[in-house]
Amino acid sequence: MQGYNCIAVFDEDAEKWLMCLRSKDPYKGMLNLVGGKIEIDEEHTAAAYRELEEETSITHDDIELKHLVDFCYPLDDCFVEVYVGKLNKPFKPHGDENRLIWTDLKRDFFDLKRYAGEGNIGHILEHIKLHSEQLLGRKIK
Repeated sequence: MQGYNCIAVFDEDAEKWLMCLRSKDPYKGMLNLVGGKIEIDEEHTAAAYRELEEETSITHDDIELKHLVDFCYPLDDCFVEVYVGKLNKPFKPHGDENRLIWTDLKRDFFDLKRYAGEGNIGHILEHIKLHSEQLLGRKIK
C-alpha cells in the first residue's frame, strides 16, 4: 500500500494556512495542502518533514509537526497521513513545484471545484479546529 502525507502549515499567529496551487494532475489547477509520497522504508514523520522542505523550504527548525489523522483508501491501495504545525517565526515559503499561497481560514474548504481532495481539506480544518489549542496553542473558529 502506497503512503502519502499531507501537511497543514499555519503561520506563526495561526491565522492563515499554507496552500499550493497544483500545477499537475491529480487536481491540476486546484488548491491543496502540501505533501507527497512516503518512500519505501522511510520513517513517516521524517517523510513529512522531507516533503515539507522540498515543497516549501520550511525545515524542522521552523516548525514542529504533529500527526493528526490518517485516511485509508483500500480500493486505491493507498493511505494519507495528515500532519499539522505552526511556524515558530515569520517565514516566506518558496518552492519550485507549485505556487504557494497563504489563505485565511474563512473559506468554504468543502468547495469541490476549488479545493482538492473530495472535501478532505474541509474535514481536516474542522478536525484541527476541534484540537486547535493543543495543536496550535490557540483556539481557532
